Amino acid sequence: MTQTALSHTTFQLPPSIVTKLDLSRLVSEAESIDDALTTAEIRARTGAAALPAPAASAQFVQFLQVNKLSMEGNRRAEVVRELRALKDKAPVVHMTFAVTADAESLQQLANWLRQSVHAHVLIEVGLQPSLVAGVYMRTTNHVHDFSLRGALAEHREELAGELETLRVGR
Repeated sequence: MTQTALSHTTFQLPPSIVTKLDLSRLVSEAESIDDALTTAEIRARTGAAALPAPAASAQFVQFLQVNKLSMEGNRRAEVVRELRALKDKAPVVHMTFAVTADAESLQQLANWLRQSVHAHVLIEVGLQPSLVAGVYMRTTNHVHDFSLRGALAEHREELAGELETLRVGR
């Protein structure tokens, strides 16, 4: 049975992988598991005592399941290589919030971005309390201000006119 070549372009990221740091951890874990399994194979060939199997995180198990992969045999090196390529090439959206975003909200945002923009998009999270509310979003070629501060600044003249009308009307 021939195996098809792996490509990072076909990988699906599970919802728990949101940031570049999450993806970096996934790559490190794949490398660590590959090293441990290679060591175990060498020990088995030389007759040395077996070591306990390496434990995998829930994120890593999810990644393998979503992509129908296993870390057995020569496939491990391909998985590691393609995960490294994905880490280097995945597009990143920088999102700055007024308050710390919770993990569930970030996962929902990442899921929406992956369905709407790019299948491998990652989020880099920033914090800027002066935004008051909303988000400031930056991609490689666009900046979008979806904050309350930005909306107020955009409609400053209209708001000033309305306030003047209310003041004069009294």
